Amino acid sequence: MGSQTPARLGIRTHHQPCAACRMLRRRCDSNCILAPYFPGDEPDKFAGVHKVFGASNVIKMIQMVEETNRQDAVKALVYEARARLRDPVYGSTGTIFQLQKMVQDLKLQLKSTNARVLELQQQKDQLLGIFMNVDHLDVPSSVDHGLSFSLDYEDSMASNLLIGKPH
Repeated sequence: MGSQTPARLGIRTHHQPCAACRMLRRRCDSNCILAPYFPGDEPDKFAGVHKVFGASNVIKMIQMVEETNRQDAVKALVYEARARLRDPVYGSTGTIFQLQKMVQDLKLQLKSTNARVLELQQQKDQLLGIFMNVDHLDVPSSVDHGLSFSLDYEDSMASNLLIGKPH
């Protein structure tokens, strides 16, 4: 007796109507094809699908799909209905085009950024090369040759930049 359900015991169970039957104001019985996909607590889900496709078309489309794939089919119908309500002309195709345009723009931005990084790396390498050559220059000493050596303002600015001192 432990495995008997209320229906087997003769007790009537109250079946909660699905969102589709509630919206269409019809009786929702236990074999309602829409009940598994449009629960009563999600009325907006069916409302959009009904507005775009119509209830009879939704039922026909669900019946055409294998039972194992129906959940995915309903998800696609809901997505397309919401897209059509947002953009009546293009629907989800408009969203796809927008996303493709964003990807294209981002690819161009990435290409530009990579080119700028390469340019900055080359500048850094050039500056390091110049700096390394300055360290190895044999600057004549005034003591060795008896010559006087002086830098003018522009030369001192250049050498300060090479060794990282501010102006």
